Formats: sequence, structure tokens, C-alpha cells
Amino acid sequence: MVHFAGRFRLVAALVAALGLPSAAQAQTTVQTTNSLVGFHGGVSIDPEQAFGGVFWQTPQIANRFHLRPGIDGGFGSDRRLATINIDFIARFPLGSSGWHLIQGGGPVIVLTKFDGIDDTDIGAGGSYILGFSHDSGFFSEFRVGGGNVPSLKMGVGYAIGF
Repeated sequence: MVHFAGRFRLVAALVAALGLPSAAQAQTTVQTTNSLVGFHGGVSIDPEQAFGGVFWQTPQIANRFHLRPGIDGGFGSDRRLATINIDFIARFPLGSSGWHLIQGGGPVIVLTKFDGIDDTDIGAGGSYILGFSHDSGFFSEFRVGGGNVPSLKMGVGYAIGF
């Protein structure tokens, strides 16, 4: 649990360093872009790991729904994980604040490599996402997993529209 506390402090420092988006940043509206590429990092519980990853988000498919495939790499607890996420998400605006509630989830493929063992285990599961994003690109999320997926991932990141 000591390693988890250190990783949690790292994520908290990341959030503090990013800060809340300024009014100037809010002028770049992520919601109106065609597609997004996002980068995120954080910590997971069960197994206790630090992770980083990237995703691509489609333009709106219907109303506020998006497809968001991505890949994350986790390290710690004597193993390395690669998770391939195929998420279907919805974004709900929170008034005119520029903030959105994010909900969604989908299937996950997990590749696990234990330290000192040559084989790679392949597993699958599913996950549910709950988070908040700002029009400037900043976001934070919680991901609850089932099956061979980490039980809980907490992360922050930034999405860039193109």
C-alpha cells in the first residue's frame, strides 16, 4: 500500500500542475472538433500500478455519443499490463460552464507480463467510465473494471482536437 500512496501523490501533483483551465483556454472548444486524441496517466488499484495511455475519440456519432478506442500501459506490483479499451461514451454538458460529465465503457483486452516469467497472459473484461472534461481539453476519470481488468483506475489527462 506504500507504493500506492506515492503514486497517488504523483497524480495529485499532476492535477495541481495542470491547474484548472483558464478562460483563454476555454475558447478552444473540444466539443466542436471533428476528432480528438487524448493522453492520460494515473494510478490503478488491484493491481496497484501507475499507468499512461492514449486514445482516439470519434466525432459525435449520434447526439452526444462517441466511440473512443485506446491503449494503456501499466507498471508496478511485479507485472506490466497493456489494456486495449473499446469505449462507447456520452458527454453531458453541465450548464454553460464548459464542463461535461462523461459516462460510458466497453470491452477491454488485457495483456499481462509478470516479472521473471517469459509468457504473456491474455485476458478480457469490461469497464465503466465516470469523469469530467472541460472544453479546453483537460479531463479526469475513474474507470471501474471487471473480469481481468484492473478494479479501479483514476487518471487525469488532456485531449487535443483536430
